[in-house]
Amino acid sequence: MTCREAESLVIPFVHNELDDETAADFLEHIDGCADCREELEIYYTVEAGIRQLDDDIGSSNIKGEMEEDLRACRQRLYSMRLLSAIRYAADTLAVLGVTAMLILQLRFWWQGGMF
Repeated sequence: MTCREAESLVIPFVHNELDDETAADFLEHIDGCADCREELEIYYTVEAGIRQLDDDIGSSNIKGEMEEDLRACRQRLYSMRLLSAIRYAADTLAVLGVTAMLILQLRFWWQGGMF
């Protein structure tokens, strides 16, 4: 991902509008690019400030909130990948189980003289 692409995704990220694949690419870029991370911090600070004014509540740790949102996004992406791997493993085991049952059934039919 280029810096230009990452910068165009800052606002959608702050608004939690990125799909999983794009969010993963964005986080990878943000972790390695200080300029884009600074851009994210600026927009996050502005958005959090506006939200706090609208809700009439304040927090002095906006950067901490941003880091928590980044951590939560990473955790969600990790959970989705783990769930996908578990589904893949379960599907594979199901196919192997059905194949084994079919082979055993064919063997019983063969021994019973059906073939």
